[in-house]
Amino acid sequence: MKKPTAEFVGTFTLVFFGCGAAVIAGMGTGPTAIDVLGIAFAFGLSIVAMAYGIGPVSGCHVNPAVSFGVLIAGRMTSSDFISYVVAQVLGAIAGAVVLYIILSGKSAGWTGDLGQNGWGPGYLGEYNLLSAFIFEAVATFLFLVCILGVTQKGGAAQFAGLAIGLTLVAIHIVGINVTGVSVNPARSLGPAIVGMGAKPAALGQLWLFIVAPLIGAGIAGFLFKSGGILSAENA
Repeated sequence: MKKPTAEFVGTFTLVFFGCGAAVIAGMGTGPTAIDVLGIAFAFGLSIVAMAYGIGPVSGCHVNPAVSFGVLIAGRMTSSDFISYVVAQVLGAIAGAVVLYIILSGKSAGWTGDLGQNGWGPGYLGEYNLLSAFIFEAVATFLFLVCILGVTQKGGAAQFAGLAIGLTLVAIHIVGINVTGVSVNPARSLGPAIVGMGAKPAALGQLWLFIVAPLIGAGIAGFLFKSGGILSAENA
């Protein structure tokens, strides 16, 4: 149970700090407010912290898409993949529940926002479905290129957490206005389920934040599998 427990804690942390920054500090005013850059760093630094905190135990995937890419690359078993995904989803839901409890204590101004991902009219930059799908697939692909590249044999493993976290920061800087940035089905699922009473549309759009990241991750995993184009093996 060590690996699933680590993945639960890591995904909980990502949702609690990342989505928490968006909905708590992000809706503040004056000196308590943060912008896109602040939210981006909250997500990225959460990954950095967990990479060094739980990385030695589970590898710190904290993301079903990452686990899927690692599976396709041949670096984990199917049984581990299943246990990781279950733990990640539960961790994301738990993180969203804790955020919900905290935000429920606000006297006024909270509309049920838990950092749900989405697209279309009324959502941030109001990008359409195609834009949202392409962004999520491409961003997840590039995220996995960093993860699988830096953690493969010969990679700078000691700097992996920093490289991965900063890549996630860059992804958020570009994509927050498009989809709120998922690149992580669990991160999308937790807030969508817990906040479905206030924002049911997020649950209806959840499919994109599962399918697109898995496609991007799967392509990256294929390129990094043994003998693949981006594999350092026999390079």
